[in-house]
Amino acid sequence: MKITQEQYEKISKYLPKQRGNVKITNLQFLNALLYVAENGCKWRALPKEYGNWHTIYVRMNRWSKNGILDRIFTALQTEGIINIKVNIVCLDSTTVKVHPDACGALKKEENKQSDAQEAD
Repeated sequence: MKITQEQYEKISKYLPKQRGNVKITNLQFLNALLYVAENGCKWRALPKEYGNWHTIYVRMNRWSKNGILDRIFTALQTEGIINIKVNIVCLDSTTVKVHPDACGALKKEENKQSDAQEAD
């Protein structure tokens, strides 16, 4: 899925203004984000037509932290341009059940410190 120039003009008011020497336009950037979201590919696998993957990743990370991406995807939904639901899934060690064997070996009874102190 790609956003056309006409669709981009509908949501351009929600985007920050580009300043300085910018090689990738906001339209190219949004199309690259939609490509990654739609195909689920790695950033490094992004086709060259979208530009340098690292530049796109850095901008995405910055916009995400500033809340700009939430604003953009909400605008894309309300304008009826896209119909994608973005979900975030987090998986860490507190949610993964460990096999009982991974907890460590059982301690031998004869190596307890309390037994060694009684012998003295």
